[in-house]
Amino acid sequence: MEGDFNVDLLREIYERAIANIPPIQEKRYWRRYIYLWINYALFEELAAKDMERTREVYKAALSTIPHRIFTFAKIWIMYSHFEVRQLELTQARKILGNAIGMCPKTKLYRGYIELELELREFGRARILYEKFLEFNPSNCTTWIKYAELESILGDVDRTRAIFELATEYPSMDIPEILWKAYIDFEVELEDWERVRALYERLLDKTKHIKVWLSYARFEASIEEWKVPERADKLLKELRQPEERKSLHDSWLTFEMTHGDEASQYDIKAKAPKCVKNMRQSGGGMEWEEYWEYVFPDEATNASNLKLLEMAKKWKKANE
Repeated sequence: MEGDFNVDLLREIYERAIANIPPIQEKRYWRRYIYLWINYALFEELAAKDMERTREVYKAALSTIPHRIFTFAKIWIMYSHFEVRQLELTQARKILGNAIGMCPKTKLYRGYIELELELREFGRARILYEKFLEFNPSNCTTWIKYAELESILGDVDRTRAIFELATEYPSMDIPEILWKAYIDFEVELEDWERVRALYERLLDKTKHIKVWLSYARFEASIEEWKVPERADKLLKELRQPEERKSLHDSWLTFEMTHGDEASQYDIKAKAPKCVKNMRQSGGGMEWEEYWEYVFPDEATNASNLKLLEMAKKWKKANE
């Protein structure tokens, strides 16, 4: 084991191993090979305690990888961290700067930003975030992390400006988590009107039940409950009984906690019933049972439609 090691012998073994360069320039064939270089570098730094040879191992590893085809962010970042441990901060930055210039990747940008944050170089981190967003503006996580940095630094205006730019970008990868982060930020500031404005803007983009429920829970948290009736009306128009039932359950829970007997009775009266119906399946040759939620304000219409449908079927059967 490397605890009782012959340095020269182990170096020879590593050198023989890294000499077997994969013949195919496809990343999947290189993964295990790169770990030989990483282990070699760690051996030189931690076991042999030879920092100059460690540096040479990292340089040789990077010169072997065909970066124009693929790269490995891990080895770039490990090399830069090694230089930080040697207090060579300029060299550490140069390594990651070269990496991004040669083969920009999300992991490299994040690794460089994390390094600057650890060094408390917030100005440099800001510049990197801006370059990162130029490289990939559709990654909502980057926007959120950038906004979080400004929030931690206490710059509310810059935080809002970042969120605003992000919400205006048309091709965000996961927009729902971006909006949630923006709303959570304003909730933390207890700026209720801004929170409402954000929910209203979000509802202009999507009518998803989760947005309505989140909006309603927010109103409930500040002891107001203005949203459910609007949501209920919309879901009725869109014919989404499952989502409407979910909204009703949340509405009832709120009223049981914060409402009076009259409001609780009113909401209970609006509760849907689970009704068993029949429908044709298999191209109209067979019938099957199914269950559906029917709300009191829909029951009359549903009954009339069912009678009309039965009349049509009776007429057709007797022609």
